[in-house]
Amino acid sequence: MTTQLNGKRVAMLVTDGFEQVELTGPKQALEQSGVRVDILSAKPGTVKGWNHDKPADDFTVDNTFDKADVAVYDAIVLPGGVQNSDTIRIDPGAQKLVKAHDASGKPLAVICHGAWLLVSSQLVKGRKMTSYKTVRDDITNAGGQWQDQAVVIDRNLISSRQPDDIPAFNTQLLRALGA
Repeated sequence: MTTQLNGKRVAMLVTDGFEQVELTGPKQALEQSGVRVDILSAKPGTVKGWNHDKPADDFTVDNTFDKADVAVYDAIVLPGGVQNSDTIRIDPGAQKLVKAHDASGKPLAVICHGAWLLVSSQLVKGRKMTSYKTVRDDITNAGGQWQDQAVVIDRNLISSRQPDDIPAFNTQLLRALGA
């Protein structure tokens, strides 16, 4: 474990049904670099990850969307997963967090279907980004410029397509945090 990012703190926003590897892959890379990672959700307790279309592990929620102080986070990560992304996109607390965080200019990183929260929060207009291929129309219809690349960076926004792209996503997220 390196400690080059000691003192940094990242929030991962999820609800039940997130794509588990899209949380665990970045979380592990962040923690190995000394970052404190908090899992935020709509309610306290636990959230359930999924391995594509099958239930997987439970994860402890560190704080809720409504109680979290976005100012303490150096970055926000939005894992995907269809169920998670369809639920979180209409959560007012999650929308408030990503809007405030984006306005701060700090890194906002999203994988796969996680882009739906940004679409519903009206944060994609005029932005270049990627996502899972089935989210392309949503991004385009919201005024975004979709690109089919492993990782797309537009100002503070870091976006990635799918689990296969997690290594490239992690590299850019760590770089944005100062690694």
